[in-house]
Amino acid sequence: MFEKFNFSHQQIIKYFQAAIKDLSLAKSAKEPEIIFYVSYNIIIKTAMAVCAKNQLRVKSRMGHHQELIAKLAEYLQDSEIEILAGKMRIKRNRDLYEGGTITSQKEADFYLSFCKKLITKADAYLFPDKLFKI
Repeated sequence: MFEKFNFSHQQIIKYFQAAIKDLSLAKSAKEPEIIFYVSYNIIIKTAMAVCAKNQLRVKSRMGHHQELIAKLAEYLQDSEIEILAGKMRIKRNRDLYEGGTITSQKEADFYLSFCKKLITKADAYLFPDKLFKI
C-alpha cells in the first residue's frame, strides 16, 4: 500500500499546508455536511503529510484511506485517531455508495474540534523544532 519515497521538507510543508487550508474552510462553513466532508479531507491530507515525513508515499488502491488513517494513528501514537477517523471513513462511504447520510450540527462541531486537535498534534510531530505554534 505504501512505497518508500524521499520527500523534501518543502513537499511535507505543502501537504500540511493543504490540511491547514481545509481547516480554514471547515471553520467558515455553515452546512454540517460540508464541515464533515472537509474534516475528512483534513484527516487524509494530514495523514499524507505525516507519512511523507516518514518517507512513505501511499499508492492509490482500494483501502488506501484506511491505511493512511492507521499510519497517522501509529505515528502520532493515538489510537483514538484510528477509531474516530475510521468511523468518519465509514460514514463517508455510506454517504457515497448507499444513498446518503445526514450529519447533524453537533456531529459537525465534534469533527471540526477533532480536526483542530489533530492539526495541532501533527504540527508538533512534523515540525518539533519550530519556534512558534499554529
